[in-house]
Amino acid sequence: MTGQPHNIADGLAQVNAEIANACREVKRDPSSVTLIAVSKTFSGDEIEPALAAGQRVFGENRVQESKGKWPALREKYPGIELHLIGPLQSNKAKEAVALFDAIHSVDRASLCEALAKEIEKAGKSPQLFVEINTGEEPQKAGIIPAEADAFLIACREQYGLKIDGLMCIPPHDDAPAPHFALTAKIAKRNGLALLSMGMSADYQTAIEFGATHVRVGSAIFGSRTLSV
Repeated sequence: MTGQPHNIADGLAQVNAEIANACREVKRDPSSVTLIAVSKTFSGDEIEPALAAGQRVFGENRVQESKGKWPALREKYPGIELHLIGPLQSNKAKEAVALFDAIHSVDRASLCEALAKEIEKAGKSPQLFVEINTGEEPQKAGIIPAEADAFLIACREQYGLKIDGLMCIPPHDDAPAPHFALTAKIAKRNGLALLSMGMSADYQTAIEFGATHVRVGSAIFGSRTLSV
């Protein structure tokens, strides 16, 4: 079971208001920021209040979990956009390309190869974000900053992938701003328009540094009793 300590519609409205305020402070149009409601570990029934309140963009961590709950929700609610924000195994590339509208965790050559193959076969491509390990944390996925430019060239030239943006998750104990600034700098010099940065604790800071996609879960759905 997962906990819902507050009203989901109220949480969603609060986050949208804070996104709008953060955009105004840095003279950005609020429509330039896409809110990804992170629904991982929550059941279809628990997600429905957010759908009923008008939210249509959601983030999931696992292909298998997503396959179990989103087809039925998509039948009931038109216009859902589904983002894979967790790590992707190369052997799940076919299912991911079929199910998701965006994949935020492109981070190695073998995955690029698998995605390129499945995208060509399917004749459709999700938006692709390369994950940058800005803190160079050994336990985390992602490309270290010093290797980002070369990896992006390989994505495009070797694998024929259209990369739309970058994603980062700053180290838990670090101030997030330098990590957001670094990711934005790498994106700019590589001609990438999209930045997936910021979660419940720091999405307003991420907007200041140019985030186009913020991934917010607990501030909308409440605390999770499962750590996934």
